[in-house]
Amino acid sequence: MLMSGNSALFPKAPYAAVGTINAAIVALAKAFSDRGIEDGVQVNSVLPGPVMTGRRQSYLEHWAPLHNMTVEEATAKFPKEAGIARYGEPEEIAELMAFIVSPGAHWMTGSSLRMDGGEVKSI
Repeated sequence: MLMSGNSALFPKAPYAAVGTINAAIVALAKAFSDRGIEDGVQVNSVLPGPVMTGRRQSYLEHWAPLHNMTVEEATAKFPKEAGIARYGEPEEIAELMAFIVSPGAHWMTGSSLRMDGGEVKSI
């Protein structure tokens, strides 16, 4: 399983480098999945949206005072701008990943699974 990010699906100029890397990870997972089929090896990618990690919390703590906001205001601002109700939680991504490696998903390979709270507005 490879971890990518939903920026692979909607590249934006300020994040061009990370979007390119994420798209490459998705392509790599698909290419490896074709090779793994013969050996029963599953290769999939997960594309999470905005998740409240320690890194994101630290960023918000740094960013908020620079923009005359509280951390709480900054934490509410970004999901709203992204068109989602809230940040995802790491445990939610972990639950998806646990399913992907479970017997219930043994026929799944070459798939890219988004878990983004509805941020990506495409099918």
